[in-house]
Amino acid sequence: MITVTNLHKWFGEDHILKGISTTFEKGKTSLVIGQSGSGKTVFMKCLLGLITPEEGTIDYDGKIYSELSSDQKRNLRQEMGMVFQGSALFDSMTVEGNVMFPLNMFTQQSNSEKEDRVNFVLNRVNLIDANHKYPAELSGGMQKRVAIARAIVMNPKYLFCDEPNSGLDPNTAIIIDNLIQEITQEYDIITVINSHDMNSVMEIGEKIVFLQNGSKAWEGTKEDIFKTDNEAVTRFVYSSELFKKVRQMYVEERT
Repeated sequence: MITVTNLHKWFGEDHILKGISTTFEKGKTSLVIGQSGSGKTVFMKCLLGLITPEEGTIDYDGKIYSELSSDQKRNLRQEMGMVFQGSALFDSMTVEGNVMFPLNMFTQQSNSEKEDRVNFVLNRVNLIDANHKYPAELSGGMQKRVAIARAIVMNPKYLFCDEPNSGLDPNTAIIIDNLIQEITQEYDIITVINSHDMNSVMEIGEKIVFLQNGSKAWEGTKEDIFKTDNEAVTRFVYSSELFKKVRQMYVEERT
């Protein structure tokens, strides 16, 4: 479990994160949502150890990040997988090279062991015979699959995804959502996703944390969203006519 307690972050006089406390559990897809400027990106960078908060703690299965030595922090970061917005693949590397990159950086495995692991994760994300292709030869959805394969190649305990559906068509976005959820449950890892996509929230939001102006304004499940009276959440979620209709249907079914 990741336990976040009273997290504060300033940049100069700007108070970006204002006492956020929450938990993220194994085997569940947890989504962090909120408007632009709500603090989602800074919050995720704190979870990744890229930014140091001024106050509060982040506990990874009993390891409080701020209390770890440099070597311990480095070891913990190797247990984290990251899917970047836009995939962030190396254009000059093949699919195989991109996925193998963390293995080359952080392990002493033999070439055959690394190739076996790369083939295993590529098969897991349903990318067959793509090893020697380059990112430019792939669709957006296929690039995202490569990014997921690279994120899980080190068998991480923690998976972080920043807007994984950015730039994808709705059907492909659903496929990527389901793939992330399947991997989360199959490998019993902790997955935290930054998203503004309400389709993702309603598809895989086993836990949802809503940030507003740097504070945690609400948390719950995708089912709870339909029942909440929190005005900030309802304004954000039901800003589209589609979700207004979905909520009305939910209410009518239960009356």
